[in-house]
Order: sequence, then structure tokens, then C-alpha cells
Amino acid sequence: MARVVESKKACTVNPLKMSQPLGASFAFLGLDACMPVMHGSQGCTSFGLVLLVRHFKEAIPLQTTAMNEVTTILGGYENIEAALLNIRKRAAPRVIAICSTGLTETKGDDVDGYLVTARKRHPELADTEIIYVSTPDYVGAFEDGFKHAITAIVKSQVKPLPVVADQVTLLPGSHLTPSDIDELREIIQAFGLTPIVLPDISGSLDGHIAPDWRGTTLGGTTLEQIRAAGASAFTLGIGEQTREGAEALEAIAGTPLEIFERLTGLASNDRFLQRLSLLSGKPVPAKYRRQRSQLLDAMLDGHFYTGGMKVAIAAEPDLMLALGGLLHEMGAELTCCISTTQSKAHELLPAEQVLLGDLEDLETAGADCDLLVTHSHGRQAAERLNKPLLRVGFPVFDRVGNAHKVSVGYRGTMNLIFEIANLMIERIAHHHAGDWPLTPEAQLATRRLDKSNDAFPPTPLAAASA
Repeated sequence: MARVVESKKACTVNPLKMSQPLGASFAFLGLDACMPVMHGSQGCTSFGLVLLVRHFKEAIPLQTTAMNEVTTILGGYENIEAALLNIRKRAAPRVIAICSTGLTETKGDDVDGYLVTARKRHPELADTEIIYVSTPDYVGAFEDGFKHAITAIVKSQVKPLPVVADQVTLLPGSHLTPSDIDELREIIQAFGLTPIVLPDISGSLDGHIAPDWRGTTLGGTTLEQIRAAGASAFTLGIGEQTREGAEALEAIAGTPLEIFERLTGLASNDRFLQRLSLLSGKPVPAKYRRQRSQLLDAMLDGHFYTGGMKVAIAAEPDLMLALGGLLHEMGAELTCCISTTQSKAHELLPAEQVLLGDLEDLETAGADCDLLVTHSHGRQAAERLNKPLLRVGFPVFDRVGNAHKVSVGYRGTMNLIFEIANLMIERIAHHHAGDWPLTPEAQLATRRLDKSNDAFPPTPLAAASA
């Protein structure tokens, strides 16, 4: 169990965490025909929009109530009313999802009351679902906003229904990519089960060319699917952040639940497939038995490069647990762990301490580490320290294909091991210049690499060049 310590610095120097409103907006982007709205100033929305566009390389529907100095003081009802009417007229979404910001939370806007008044004054809004979630950005982080958004969706839309035996609800955490969700859906369907994914960014943010343009999200969980979650026989939550939403489903529809703290690693995926086998009454398909065997081989191959190395990681709690847990299993030591917010996931992290801090803390404490793990805002620290950087989480804006990376399941875990090991191999290649001390395991791996290279004599062209 890691000890959690909060940074006592007077200011954040190089920010690590993203805000609650951005996390909630991200969750709402996983609903079909939805328009997320930040109730605050234009700058709050613009900043979040830029991060989302740069990360996914896609057009992102995100609106604002455009509060200014006067409307902030007098109250934001008129801004919310105008936003609702304009969005309904221009984009015709089925869902308008409103996230508060620090500006309007500090003022104390009664948004629930505003929405009741708006519906009374404008009956034409009756055909549009409106979901509101309180997400002040002066507390919590990206993961907290995502968590509260899932809970708000469940509480506002789900009602108890007769149970459908082969239907399950999958609640993915904010740390999962669209392709991660596709992988989990495929695994669940392989057992003959029908998953309802809430929210489903694999339908809206998977990098496809849409056949039409609606101005809202193009794909994701439909309203009908959300409501049908009241009939699910079981809820599968991926990440501690999904516990609140899963418990809300249990309270509303009596749906039993199980939270999987991570699905990156061997034992955690064994447990996941065993649960699916129990739910379906079917054995684990041969396909996944084969993938498990491949993962075991990948762990054997990769541990020569990861065993004994020191890692500095900065990420949201559930992502940190998923990656940190796997690295620990591969023989690495988590010497520096920087997180964004309080979470029970920290209790499971195989490290001595977790610091709620920023990327300056990562750079300071990670000077003696062999690998840095964080999002793209850590690239300058990696350059200054001359360390390899594993880009993870949100945002990753200096690489393409983020939506298609898979790090869950046996196959995704194997891909992640290869990515980390290859970073270390690349680093080992520079060791001969004397710029990096090798661990004993890495020295063994280097000797094996040198020996295997000697087994292949140079081609005549290469020999002539030499």
C-alpha cells in the first residue's frame, strides 16, 4: 500500500493533471448524438477543446455558455437558456450534457433550478435529454470528472427493467482508449454475452470518416442503450473510478457488480475471463488461451530489459496502477510515482509513496530513473534528463494513432511489454557511447543481442561500405 503525500509547493510549475470539467466532457463524448457544454467562460472550453483535438486529431463537438464578468455576477440563467435553445436549433442533439466549471461553482449557480425553469418556459426542449454534472475545476482531476459524469448519466437515465440474462454493462475508465474498449467488447462477445458500454468512445473517437456531419458526437452509447442498462444481469467496471457509477446501477436496478482495478497484466485478465466464463456458463475460448500463452512468452522475452530498472511515472490513479502494476510484475522498481488526485487505486500500487504533484516533481525525483512514463507534457523533462519517455494517458499530441493503441487484455498487455522493452533496447544501443549505466539484467540482454548479431555476417554491400 503506497503512502499518499500532497505536494506543499506554493504553485504548480509544470502541470500534470487535467480538470474535472474536461474529464466529464470526455465521458459525454462517448454518448451518441450528444453535445457537451461547459458552463463557464469561453477560455475554459477553448483550452479543453484544443487538448482533445490535438490528442485525437479529430473534430470535437464542445460548446460553452460563454460567461463574462457581468453574467457571472448576476447569474448564468440567460446564458444556459440561450445555449440550450441555440444548440437544439443548430445541432439537434438527443442529449445536451452540461458540466460546471470553477467560475460558476464559485458564484454558486443553481443549474438544476435553471434547467427546471428553462423546460417550463420552453416546451420545445421536451424532446432533448439534458444531463447536468457538478465538476468544479478547483478540486479533483480528469478522472474525478469522468467518474461523476458516469454517475450522472446512470442516475438520470437508468430505470429498473426485467433482467436479460446474457446482457452485461461495461463501465470503462477514462484511461482506456477506443481500441481498448473494442478489445474488451470483442472478449465479452466471445463468451456469447451482449455488452452495453457506458460511455463508449470507441464509437465516436475511434478515428473514422463519418458518412454524415451532424455537429454532435457521431457514434457512442445511444439513449436506448443507456436505458437498457437497467436490464443488465451484471456490471463490469474497469478502474476504481467506475465504482461510483456501478454502485449507482446497483442501487437503481439491483445489478450485481465487480470492479477490475486493471486489465493490464496476467492475473487481472485471468480473473476477468474467469468472471465472463461464470456469467456465460461457457469455457474460455481457445483464442484467449493461445493469447495467454503468447503473453507468458512475451513476459519472458521482455523481462531481460525491464528487470531491475527504475521507473518514474506520472499519471491519473487508475492508469498509474495499470502501468505500474505491470512494470512491477516485469521486475521494475517504481521509485517515483506522481499522481493527480486521491483514489483507492493508490492502495494497490506496489510503491512506497505516491506524491500528488506536478511534472516538475517528476523531473526532480526521476533524475536517477531509467524510464519516464507520462503524457506529452513530460517530453521536455525527458529531453533534459536524457531519459526514454513512454507516452501514456491524456494528452498525447506529438504522436499519431492514440485511439488505436491497445493495452488491455492478453494481447494489449503483450503489446505494451514489447513497447517498453523496445524503448530499453534503443537505450541500450546508446550504452556503448557510455551515456547510460546498465542493470545486470540489461547487461545480460546486451551480451545476448551482441551474440545474436555476430551470428549473422554482414552482407557484401555492408562489408564493402565498412
